Amino acid sequence: MELRQLTKHIFYYPHQPETDRPMLAYIKGDKLSLAIDAGNSSDHVAEFYQALQAKKHKLPDLTAITHWHWDHTFGMHKINGLSIAHNKTNQILQTEKEKMQDNAYLKSLKSENQFLAKEFSDDKSIEVVSSDIQFENQLSVLLGNLTA
Repeated sequence: MELRQLTKHIFYYPHQPETDRPMLAYIKGDKLSLAIDAGNSSDHVAEFYQALQAKKHKLPDLTAITHWHWDHTFGMHKINGLSIAHNKTNQILQTEKEKMQDNAYLKSLKSENQFLAKEFSDDKSIEVVSSDIQFENQLSVLLGNLTA
């Protein structure tokens, strides 16, 4: 899978329907770069970063999380730089982290979602983390001649 360019500053790594990996985005400012979402696993993050490096882009300084769903957050523990999420997203992630301690809960998640089960086979563990930076209402990030 190859990184695609949308505009001068915006790139995306396409959705992968066979594994239900979501699209990930990369916004390149003159000073900082911002990824949108952390992907569904450490493997997804590694693939995305390889695609960025193949196009000679630096790894993201920041990663903004759009929402708490597993396919957008279960790669957070492997991102480069700092993560950003709304405080409600962090609350849900903390609850999910606590629930993951129960093997029955984890087993039910895998039985309900074939893509999660495929991404996290028996030898891969799920690591849920909260973001490094949280906000409540809105947040502007000055990336260098570009504001997100």
